[in-house]
Amino acid sequence: MLSKNQIKDITALHHKKYRREENLFLAEGEKVVGDLLKSGWHVLAVYGTQEFFQRLSGNIMIPKATEIILITNEELNKISSLTSPQSVLAVAEMPSDINEINFENGLKLVLDDINDPGNLGTLIRIADWFGIDEIICSENSVDCYNPKVVQSAMGSLFRIKFHYKNLQEIFRKNLSEKKLPVYGTVLDGKNIYEEELSSDGFILIGNESIGIGNDQMKYITHSLTIPSYGENKIDSLNVAVATGIVCAEFRRGNRKLDI
Repeated sequence: MLSKNQIKDITALHHKKYRREENLFLAEGEKVVGDLLKSGWHVLAVYGTQEFFQRLSGNIMIPKATEIILITNEELNKISSLTSPQSVLAVAEMPSDINEINFENGLKLVLDDINDPGNLGTLIRIADWFGIDEIICSENSVDCYNPKVVQSAMGSLFRIKFHYKNLQEIFRKNLSEKKLPVYGTVLDGKNIYEEELSSDGFILIGNESIGIGNDQMKYITHSLTIPSYGENKIDSLNVAVATGIVCAEFRRGNRKLDI
């Protein structure tokens, strides 16, 4: 049986302040916890119901250093951040921050003040799907260890290098060193389907409501837009939908710009 202090310590991790103080976060659900256990990240404890441990297959190995705690559905309801808890919850350490950003090659997804946890989780999955293994977030973006982000990322979070940085500093460093292209998604940009796209550079995605901030706009070297073909033109696409389309275009192999 979980003690009141254990419940308090776990539920405190629903909040960013305590996650950062303890350097811990929560993962929930068989798929997410399974990917976490396979990732090599340090998992302190797995809290699972009897049904979960009965279903646990040999494909998921729980490290010897990880504490295994059998709980009831009632206890799971008390510690879960989900409306409908999914039989297992894990407490894990956040990995050490990787301070060095790869300015040499590859695509990097840059997120300017993404606020919605569900959007960020989906953006992480999109990056993982298209083989973009590095995401740079502005310092005001939502926490990638927010339980809703972890849940919606569906395990992709554990395969991505994550940075929270001052974006202007990153782009200034890029200008002074490598000069990789910075692709910005804006309404008045050039048709993405007609542009040459590099296999290296930064893909800058703006905030859900206001788009890319003015401080970042000046660093864009290539402005792109996804054209609308409908007669009744809508203002914009959902940020995750737009990012998926943009990343798909960058991964088309028939036109790449050498830099």
